[in-house]
Amino acid sequence: MTIMSIVVTGATGQLGRLTVEALLRRGLPAADIIATGRDITRIKDLADRGITVRRADFADTDGLAEAFAGADRLLLISASVPVGERVANHRRVIDAAASAGVSLVAYTSTTHADTATTVIGATHGETEEYLRDRGIHSVMLRNGWYLENYTSQLPQILQNGAVVGAAGEGRISAASRADYADAAAVVLTTEGHTGAVYELGGDESFTLTELAAAISAASGKQVTYADLPVTDFAQVLATAGLPAELAEVLADADRGMKRGEMYTDSGDLRRLIGRPPVTLAEALAVALHQ
Repeated sequence: MTIMSIVVTGATGQLGRLTVEALLRRGLPAADIIATGRDITRIKDLADRGITVRRADFADTDGLAEAFAGADRLLLISASVPVGERVANHRRVIDAAASAGVSLVAYTSTTHADTATTVIGATHGETEEYLRDRGIHSVMLRNGWYLENYTSQLPQILQNGAVVGAAGEGRISAASRADYADAAAVVLTTEGHTGAVYELGGDESFTLTELAAAISAASGKQVTYADLPVTDFAQVLATAGLPAELAEVLADADRGMKRGEMYTDSGDLRRLIGRPPVTLAEALAVALHQ
């Protein structure tokens, strides 16, 4: 089947932009990519490169229909909105995709979304269920945690000499945003993925204790892991300046990690991208030398 055009939602965000770049690297013509986002001034440079740029606000049903017009495949990157609004936003995107005649929707979900007990996991599970109920051909890209969630915190971690969390000794199969983007680009540009559920994560899992040890080894500064109760960790995050709801969601995510909900040994990411995913050690080395 000839792919006519691919829509990437959330192209103004980090994962979306990386996916657009991955599609270009795979040889997809710029004219066959539709990059969407709420604030398209942030992706004007993509338009300058021949990519179609359209405004798409997940809360604007009519705007979504216009944004998806003529599209063949669509990547739905989960919305970065308050948890209570996420599923409704995703449903509007899915409905608009169906109305536009999109033949395949790939959705960035989370590991074990069908059994996840976290608040954020539940929104992914509901979205997956809605996609299936709508009868649209779909692919679930169950992305694990981002390595960048930790490497972006390195200045604070090194200053405090501690990784703080509530994940106990739960194992985390994190990978880089770029690797998740490459996987999405593969699924969007090749055949045989309809109906697939990919559990995506790095080949080498780690606990937060092991993360602290890896940071110590890479930086030469002693870092330990401070494991807190979930409510205490949420308070730490709120005190650090995060909105209370987001602090609770992130602390709840650590609770899920403790239960193994961010661990996978599927090997799906390696198989999709055709190479080993970036490791924690490699990500730390790059981050520490930026």
